[in-house]
Amino acid sequence: MDFRVLGALEIQDGTDRLTLPGARHRRVLACLLLSPNSVVPLPKLIEATWDGEPPATATKQIQNCVSVLRERLGDPKQKLIVTDGSGYRITVGNQQVDWLRFTDAVAAARQSAEAGALADGVEKIRSALRLWRGPVLDGLAAAALAGRAARLEEQRLDAVELCIDWQLKLGQHREVVDELGAIVEEHPLRERPYAQLMLALDRSGRQADALAVFQRLRTQLAEELGVDPGAEVRRLHEQILRGETEEPVVVKEPERPSGQLDRAAEELAAAIVRQWTAETEIRSLHRPEPVPLTWTSTERPVAAAAPAVLGRPGDPDRLTFSGDLTDVVAKFRQVPARQLVVLGEPGAGKSVLAILLTLGLLADPPPGEPVPVLLPLSSWNPREEHLHGWLARRLVEEYPGLANTGAYGKGAALRLVLEGRVIPVLDGLDELAPGLHTAAIDALDQAVSGGRPLVVTCRSTEYEAAVEQSGTFLSRAAVVEIEPVETEDAIDFLTARQRFGETRWDPVVRQLRQHPESPLAQALRTPLMVDLARTAYAHPSTDPGELRDPARFPDRAAIEGHLLDEYLPVVYTSRPAPPARLDRPTRPRDYPAEQAQRWLSFFARQLERDRSRDLAWWQLDRAVPRLVLGLCLGLPPALLFALTGLIAAGPVIGAIYGLSFAVAGCVTHTVGSRPGPLRVEARFRGTAGRFLRRFAVGVLIGVCLGLAWSLSAGVIALLAIVFGLAIGVHVWLDTPVEASRVSSPASVLRNDRAATLSFTLSFIVSLGLFYGMAFAFTKETRFLGVFNDHYDLALAFAGGLASALLGRFLVRSPGSLAYGIAGVIIGGQVFSRASSTAQAVAAGVVFGLAVGLSVWISRAWGAYTFSRFWLASRKRIPLDLMGFLDDAHRRGVLRQVGEVYQFRHARLQERLAADPG
Repeated sequence: MDFRVLGALEIQDGTDRLTLPGARHRRVLACLLLSPNSVVPLPKLIEATWDGEPPATATKQIQNCVSVLRERLGDPKQKLIVTDGSGYRITVGNQQVDWLRFTDAVAAARQSAEAGALADGVEKIRSALRLWRGPVLDGLAAAALAGRAARLEEQRLDAVELCIDWQLKLGQHREVVDELGAIVEEHPLRERPYAQLMLALDRSGRQADALAVFQRLRTQLAEELGVDPGAEVRRLHEQILRGETEEPVVVKEPERPSGQLDRAAEELAAAIVRQWTAETEIRSLHRPEPVPLTWTSTERPVAAAAPAVLGRPGDPDRLTFSGDLTDVVAKFRQVPARQLVVLGEPGAGKSVLAILLTLGLLADPPPGEPVPVLLPLSSWNPREEHLHGWLARRLVEEYPGLANTGAYGKGAALRLVLEGRVIPVLDGLDELAPGLHTAAIDALDQAVSGGRPLVVTCRSTEYEAAVEQSGTFLSRAAVVEIEPVETEDAIDFLTARQRFGETRWDPVVRQLRQHPESPLAQALRTPLMVDLARTAYAHPSTDPGELRDPARFPDRAAIEGHLLDEYLPVVYTSRPAPPARLDRPTRPRDYPAEQAQRWLSFFARQLERDRSRDLAWWQLDRAVPRLVLGLCLGLPPALLFALTGLIAAGPVIGAIYGLSFAVAGCVTHTVGSRPGPLRVEARFRGTAGRFLRRFAVGVLIGVCLGLAWSLSAGVIALLAIVFGLAIGVHVWLDTPVEASRVSSPASVLRNDRAATLSFTLSFIVSLGLFYGMAFAFTKETRFLGVFNDHYDLALAFAGGLASALLGRFLVRSPGSLAYGIAGVIIGGQVFSRASSTAQAVAAGVVFGLAVGLSVWISRAWGAYTFSRFWLASRKRIPLDLMGFLDDAHRRGVLRQVGEVYQFRHARLQERLAADPG
C-alpha cells in the first residue's frame, strides 16, 4: 500500500485507489503520515483536524476517524495504525510513503555525486523529483500542517538547486535555463537560483542576459528587504564582467558550509529518534503515561549562582527553576548555555527524563540546534581520555556509519563533537568509579567552558559529595533535582488499569492518604518503586494491601526489597508468546522464573565485580577464570600444530611444535586482552585503491616467504597471488554506509562473526598453502646452519618475524612476543622435505587449520563462543545467550543502550548481585 502526500493525499493499493469519506479523516491520516513510525499525541491530531476551537467531542471524533481509516485501509488487527498510549502511530516502510522515498533517493543521489558519478546523481535526483505531483497535501487546508508542508517544499527546492549545480558542472548550461527562469519567478527573493541562472546564461553565450538577471535581483532585494545580494552572487557578477566563468563555479549556500557534516548530523538525528522511540515502547513509557515527574532547582550547595547561569548580573543568587516532563525541553532551551544537571535519588526517573528530553529536543528542533546524543557515562575515565575524544569514540561505536569517510568525510564523529554539532546527554555520572566523580565534574566543566550545551544525570548524594570534596562544579549549568512522587500521582498510576468495581488497591490508597510518612508512603516516592508495585500486584489474585503489614515490612527498605524480589517472578510468568517476527522465525521461549533469576543474578554479580553497568557479549570471557581461559584457548591450536610437526618430521618435531605454541597460546590468552568486536559490513564500491595497496603488501609477504624457503619462481608467484588476495579481501569489510544505522548487540555480533570468518578463512588458505608448498618444493638451502645443520638461524628469523606479525594481529604486544618466540623455535627446525604429495597436503591442511583456529579464538566472537559453551556447561548462563538477553529486553528486565544491555535500573542489578546464586 502506497501513500502519496507530495500533491493531493492519495492511497494506492496495487492498481486500486482508495478513497476517504471526508476532510477530517484525510487530515488525521496526513498528520500520521508526516510523522511515520512515531507516536502522534491526540492533542496534535485534534489541532490538525480543527484549525479553530475543537468541539467538546474532539477526542471521540478522532477515535472514530481512526476506526474509519482502519476499516478503509483493511487494518482490522490494527497493525498499520497502532494505538500507542494517548496517541496513534502509523507503521510504514520508507518505500510506502512518497516523501520518504524522495528523501532516500536524494541521499542516494548525493552518494553518487560524492563518488564522482555526477550524471548518475542527476538521474537519481530527477527521478526523485518526479514523485512531486503538486504542493504537499494539495487541497487539504490545515494550518497545523502548513509548517511541515513548507519544510518539505524547502527540501524539494534544495534538491532542484543541488541537481542544477551538478548539471552546470556537466556543462548542461542551456538545458537548465528555462527551469531556473521559472524558479526565480516563483521565488523572487531566493538568491541561489538567481546565481545559477546567471552562470548558465553566461556559459551559454548570453552575458548581457546574465548581467540583467543580477540587476533584477539587486532591485528586488533593495525594494523588498533593503539589502544587497550576498557575497557569493556579487563575486559571480564580477567574474561575469571580467569574463572569468569558463571554469565551473559552484554557488554554495552560506548557511551550508559543510554538506557532508550536515548530512551526518541529519542522519544521526534520524537514527537517535528511531533508537529511543523503540526503547520507550519497550519500556512502556507511554502505557498509558510515565509516572508524573516534577523537578525544581536543587537546594543543595552544588550549583552556580543564578547570575552566572542566566547571564544576568542583577538577578538574585538563587536560581528558581521548576517544571515537569511536559516542559523540560522548553525550560532547557531557556538556559543560555543550555547546560543542565539532573539530580535525584535512586529510581527517581533520571534516565526516563534524559530519554524524553532527547526525543523532545529532536521532535521540533529550531534551525542550527545541535543533535542531542544520549550516552551512558559509565565507560568514561576522565583521567585517561578527554571528554571530546570519548564522545567521538562512543559515537562511532553506537553509530558506526559515521566512520564512513566517503559519505561524511574524515573524522566525522570528532568533527561533530569539536564543532559543537551534538548535545551530549550523559546519563549516570554516579556509575563511574567513586574516585572519578570529582575528576569527571572538573573535566566536564573544562570541556563545556566555552558555552557548549550539556546534560548530565547523577544521584544527588554522590554529586553533592563530589562537589564538596573538590569544590568543582559546572559553572554555567542549571542544577535541578527530581522531587518525590506526589501521593495522588502515585495513586493514579497504581489504579490506572483497575477494572470498574475493583477494590484491591483501596487499602493502599487509604494508607497513602492517611499516613503520608508511613514506610509504604516513603517507599512509593520514586517512579521505580511505584512501577514495581503495579507490576508486582498486576494479577487480580494478588493483594497489594499486604504492603501495609508492619510485621513483614517494618521499614521502607523492607518494602523496596520485596518489590524488587517480586519483579522477576511476575515478568517471567508464563503467557502466550506473540507471533514470530519476520526476521526471527522461531518464537521466543518461556523461561522458568527461578532459572531466569539464577542466570540474571550471575550477570549482575559479574557486573558488580567489574564495577560496570554494561552487559556486553564480547566481555563474557571475563567471567571465565584467566588460567582456565588461557589453557582452553591456547591448547587446541597447539594440538593441531603438534599434529603438523608429527606429519612433517615425526614425534620430536611434533613435540617441539606443540609445546612452543602451547606455551605461546596459553601465555597470550592468560595475560593479554583481545581486541573488541569489529563493526563492519560487506562493501565493494570505492575499495579498488585500498584493495590494490593491500594486495601489494600480500604479494611482498608471499615473495619474502618463498625466497626464504628457496622455492621456485612459479611457486613464489602462486604464493604471492594467494597472499595478495588473502590480505586484499579484508578491505571489503568496511564501515557501514549510513550514520542512520544504530548498533545493537545482535548487529555487532553479526558483524564481528562475518569479519572473524573472513580472517580465519584467509589465514587458513594462505598459510596452509605456504606450509604445504614449502614442505613439498623447498630446495633445502641452508643459510646459517647450527647444531649440525639441524637448525637454521636465517629460517628461524624469518619464521619468528612471520609468527610475531601473526601474534600482533591476534593479541597485540603479548601475542607478538609469545608467538614470535614460538616462531623462532619452530621456524629454524631443519628436516627433509615431503616424501609424497599426500604428506605435503596433509601437513599444509593441518597447519592452516591450526593457524585458523588461533585466529578464530583470538577474535571477540571466537572467545565469546568458547566462553558461552563453558559457562553454559556449568549452568551459569543459557546456551542461547543472545536469545535469552533479547527476551529479557522485551520483558523490560534489561534495557538496550546501543550495542550493550543494561539492567533496567541499578537497584535491580544491585539486588540480584546480592543473591548468592
